[in-house]
Amino acid sequence: MSLLAQKYQLSAPIVQAPMAGVSTVELATAVTRAGGIGSLGLGHLDIETARAHIQALKLATDGPINVNFFCHQPETQNLERELHWLYLLTPYFNEFDSAPPSSLGKGYDSAWQNPALIQMLCEEKPTIVSFHFGLPEPSAIIQLKAAGIDIWGCATSLAEAKFLEQSGVDAIIAQGIEAGGHRGLFNPLIESELSLTSLLGQLHQHIHLPLIAAGGVMTGAQVAAVQLQGADLAQLGTAFIACPESAADSAYRAALLSQRAYDTAITPVISGRPARGLRNRMHTEIAALIADLPAYPVAYNAAKALHQVASAAENYDFAAHWAGQGAPLARALPATDLFNQLRTEYIHAKQRLEA
Repeated sequence: MSLLAQKYQLSAPIVQAPMAGVSTVELATAVTRAGGIGSLGLGHLDIETARAHIQALKLATDGPINVNFFCHQPETQNLERELHWLYLLTPYFNEFDSAPPSSLGKGYDSAWQNPALIQMLCEEKPTIVSFHFGLPEPSAIIQLKAAGIDIWGCATSLAEAKFLEQSGVDAIIAQGIEAGGHRGLFNPLIESELSLTSLLGQLHQHIHLPLIAAGGVMTGAQVAAVQLQGADLAQLGTAFIACPESAADSAYRAALLSQRAYDTAITPVISGRPARGLRNRMHTEIAALIADLPAYPVAYNAAKALHQVASAAENYDFAAHWAGQGAPLARALPATDLFNQLRTEYIHAKQRLEA
């Protein structure tokens, strides 16, 4: 049994990834009750709505829970660039007899220099708070740890992992290039293309904190495999999207369970930051316009508006259907059943390895 599995009293070393917009209280509850760590991605919500989600999850289970927030460095909005981006997207809106919005708005708040968010988390005391795209300022880390909250950070490279270790986090999520959704890059202009295997190898050699492996892990056997490579736990996201408890819509589920699952790609044009999903016209046609892309998360508002008008016509060529390279192994099972199956696969794989 790994260090973190013992600490959190897990029946299998599995974390359900905190997928903003897809993870739900129901999904996280099912995973935690089954013996894993259920997670909520709350970075897209205002503070009081995030609080309500945390409270609902705490009422549903007394097991370990993880809540996740974005921690990007906010950029100054460039109105001229944003309007130009909307102009470039106008022909795509016109395909659906629609026009682009007149402006893009502000986008998601960051956990960086957000004292109200940190105060809320200290009051609610989830077991774990994890951050994507970096960490909040040192004073926020001190506050969270003083409240008895464990802190996890996401690293895509050894340099990022060293920063996280020096900043006082309790564990590091090692995100390989195979992972679905947003890359955890601190600087979106400096991409790390390390596979999960290569990243774990580097971190296991140089980092002294527990590691959580993320990227393409879909089966219990793969969970056992990443443990052999130095991980304490495995974080699975795409594996849980097809569960009925997730918030994925029917088009997303159908695409994930189709031949399209074999073709994922990374693009920044959906949100303004690199993210992996099922390949569509965002990855091909609109990606050609990347030189004019506004910053994250403002750019995301344009993609969401385009997807909204397209999906109203039952066209999903512009959807943010995030998925990792393991997508073809997705299973449409209730979360409890899926977790139990993953645990059985994991136990059998460990027995084979130890035989």
